[in-house]
Order: sequence, then C-alpha cells, then structure tokens
Amino acid sequence: MELKLNKPICFFDLETTGIDIGKDRIVEISVFKVFPNGNKESKTWLVNPTIPIPPQSSAIHGISNEKVANEPTFKELAAQVYNMIKDSDLAGFNSDRFDIPLLAEELLRAGVDFDMKNRVSVDVQTIFHKMEERTLSAALKFYCGKGLENAHSAEADTMATYEILMAQLDRYPELENDMKSLSEFTTRKKIADFAGMIAFDADNEEIFTFGKHKGAKVGTVLEKEPGYYSWIQNADFPLYTKKVLTAIKLRKLNTK
Repeated sequence: MELKLNKPICFFDLETTGIDIGKDRIVEISVFKVFPNGNKESKTWLVNPTIPIPPQSSAIHGISNEKVANEPTFKELAAQVYNMIKDSDLAGFNSDRFDIPLLAEELLRAGVDFDMKNRVSVDVQTIFHKMEERTLSAALKFYCGKGLENAHSAEADTMATYEILMAQLDRYPELENDMKSLSEFTTRKKIADFAGMIAFDADNEEIFTFGKHKGAKVGTVLEKEPGYYSWIQNADFPLYTKKVLTAIKLRKLNTK
C-alpha cells in the first residue's frame, strides 16, 4: 500500500538529553520524507546539545557526550532540518506529545519561526494505543512480524514508525488513508499550543488549562489582567506557548 498524500509527509524521531520539552535538547534527529509521487528521502543528524547528556539518557539511546562533542549544534542545523520539513505534514511515534513540541522549541530557540499552520500531524502511537495498547517494539512485532533492532536509535525508530503506519492502514479498513483524517484520529484533545497549556473550549475559543485562570478564556484574562501576559513571557514557559499567547493578544488588539 502507498500513502495517499496531497503533500509530502515527514516521519521523524528525536533522541534527546531528557524529556523536559522546555529544557532538554536534541542529540539526534532522523527524518524520513515521503512524497505524493512515491519518492522518498531520509536524513539523520547527530547534534551537539550544548548541555551535558545525563548518563541515564545515554544508557537509553547510546549517545554520549564524547560522541557528539564535535557535531554541529541544532542552531547550526536548524535551516537544514526546517528546509526538509517546511512543506510537509509530520508523523511520529508519540510525536504529538513529545517530538513535535520539543522540535518546535529547538527551532524557535534557533530563530526559525516554526508553527503547525497549513500542516497536520499523525501520531502513529495513538493509532496503536487506540487499537492495541502496546509499545513501539511490540507494535513492530505485532503489525510487521519482526523485532526492532537498534531500538532508541533515531533512524531505526523513524523507519519502524513508517512501517507500522503502512501496516496499520492495511490492517484497519476503517482508517482512512488520508493525512487529515489520520491527524484527527490521532489528536487526543484540541489544544492551541504543544504543551497543552492553552486549549479550545466548546465555542472554539482559547482557554487556559493551568493556574489561577484555569478554564478562563485567554482573551478575557489578557484584557482584565495585562500583567498575566508579561508574567508568562518572562517565566519558564515553553517558547511555543509564549508565541501562541502573543498571537492571541495581537489578534484581540486588531479586533478592537
């Protein structure tokens, strides 16, 4: 089976210094790009994270501080990575909750104005969890009948994710071979930012999901308490959350 694509889709995976989206850094990124005409290309980069890789993280993915000491930083690679994904939808395994948010932070930190406008994301893990409730290795065994060699290598995990989605489409006729439909199927909840700090209510208006204004409309809070915006911008929040908040503020100002 071939994927039915209206635009390219990039399957990707990150190996990182840890799991804190706002603070941790990429040490390896692999991108596998599939084009509507069936052509494919892939690229894997080792990345110097500019911060120490904790031993517990190295124990998982096998990438040590010494291994990446002479590799380029993400800031040096950002343009290459962005050029590969800029025209594409995105797919990964647990990508909606981890890989895409962390990649967005790295790109914004590098000065690349990344967002998800005009693209969708497909989280293959969500399809798997909704259908079978397993892990990546078990998913590859279940759907493709083979073991995952070199697990926690970004390239191996990326290719496994692509193969699993292809097998899922073969196995489940109720899944539509369309990236928008798959994106809707794999979206757990409708959020405005990757971290889930700003969501949408029943009226499709942004609301805060945390703190003293939890459940309140963002626009109303910014109007009544302008200092709350400044506090978030100066506090330790994800850069993408700050970007979304700024966009909401500017939109409100332009509608007055």
